[in-house]
Amino acid sequence: MSDNLSKSVLIVGATLGVLLLAYMAYSRPGYFTSQTYLGGLLLLEFLLAAIWAFRRVFFPLVVLTFLLAGVDLPTGGGVWSIVRWVFLSAGFLVGAFIMLKERRHRFGLFHALALFSVLTAIVSSAVSRHPDFALLKAVSLLLLFGYAATGARLATTGREIRFFRGLLLGCEVFVGAVGAFSLIGREVMGNPNSLGAVMGVVGCPILLWGTMLEEKPIVHQRRLALLALSSYLVFHSHARAGMVAAFIACGLLCIALRRYRSLGQGILIILIAMTASATFNPEGFSKAMSSLTASVVYKSKDPSLGVFLSRQSPWQTAVETIKTHFWFGTGFGTTDNGTDASAHLSRFSSGGANLAENGSSYLTIATWVGMAGVFPFVFLLLMLVFKVFRTVRWILNSGNPAHPAIPLAMLTVAGLIHACFEDWLFAAGYHLCVFFWSLAFVFVDLAPKSSAQHLYSVSQPRLLRRPVADVAPTR
Repeated sequence: MSDNLSKSVLIVGATLGVLLLAYMAYSRPGYFTSQTYLGGLLLLEFLLAAIWAFRRVFFPLVVLTFLLAGVDLPTGGGVWSIVRWVFLSAGFLVGAFIMLKERRHRFGLFHALALFSVLTAIVSSAVSRHPDFALLKAVSLLLLFGYAATGARLATTGREIRFFRGLLLGCEVFVGAVGAFSLIGREVMGNPNSLGAVMGVVGCPILLWGTMLEEKPIVHQRRLALLALSSYLVFHSHARAGMVAAFIACGLLCIALRRYRSLGQGILIILIAMTASATFNPEGFSKAMSSLTASVVYKSKDPSLGVFLSRQSPWQTAVETIKTHFWFGTGFGTTDNGTDASAHLSRFSSGGANLAENGSSYLTIATWVGMAGVFPFVFLLLMLVFKVFRTVRWILNSGNPAHPAIPLAMLTVAGLIHACFEDWLFAAGYHLCVFFWSLAFVFVDLAPKSSAQHLYSVSQPRLLRRPVADVAPTR
């Protein structure tokens, strides 16, 4: 909140809060010796401080809280499973208040489709075997889409350059931290599929875009090194979905910007490394390729049964579930497993008692809401695809990598491809889902509307204060 009235309200509120705390310390001192109450008080103070600088710091804090709830660290899980929803709810409410107050932000068809998707999810809870839990999952989707449509957009409006430079820096820090943990043998993301997802969908496309911007040589070399690390982590995870997503998104970016040399150099380096290994250590190379084929391509299954064996079983199960609950589904965020697991359901995280692996986010949403409710979600995704197509066409015409919509388009491509093989796209409690949809709503605002649109240069400091005309489109 930047205006004087809002700051005055916060100052008055903070003063009254101090007086209230002083009274509570005098009348009920036991509250201030409890770790629970003290932790809650510190969280409240931290939340108020974040709201004070809402546009600048709240988005990274939301992403960080969801990330801490999902990583395999002593600080992960536990209390962060609750705190993440507090921050997301506060971000939605404060963002909505600011937007209603300023009245200069536009809501269009994409936001209407998001609202209809949430309403469909809420209605589907009525047919669920676990209606209360399904309703909570639908509310979590409401909070996510609500924050993405308000708080996330406010984080970029009027400060696009600073936001995307911060996004690049945050991505560098994240990849470096995950790489450092991997070096000491710690799988900080919890499981290989999650590692492959964040590196393939987020790390590789954003860092590749960062290497194409005009920066100081040391910055360029640092991003190249971190891009190599991110690519290695995707391969190290043995997650095929992450590899495919990263390869297609990065390849599309190189082709759209006509960076054929960069694309060829990457492929050539891989071939040279494989040839050198086969020449100097043929026995070791043979063993490595056999191990690679077993662990990555066939996932230690019988090669005669097909590359996608690990997905065939959940896909078949999902199709059978869709046939059984064709029109209205099993309820958003739940599955019909034939048992009453209501006594074992958590209010803040999902468990295996009420979920089933479907092997695809698109099959998952069809399973949850049925054919009668899937259309808002389908049109929502089609609008994203249309925005990607328009952005790629703009890139082909201009050849300029500095538009802030470019990394968001590549992130969207990688995410939509990866979601074909994993169930995270509408799992509102998953950190990648929160990150993806927050930036998807921003992408809808920033996607070029024509090939002659002006852009903000993200890479040249001398141009930070004014728009830069696009390169004339080629015919």
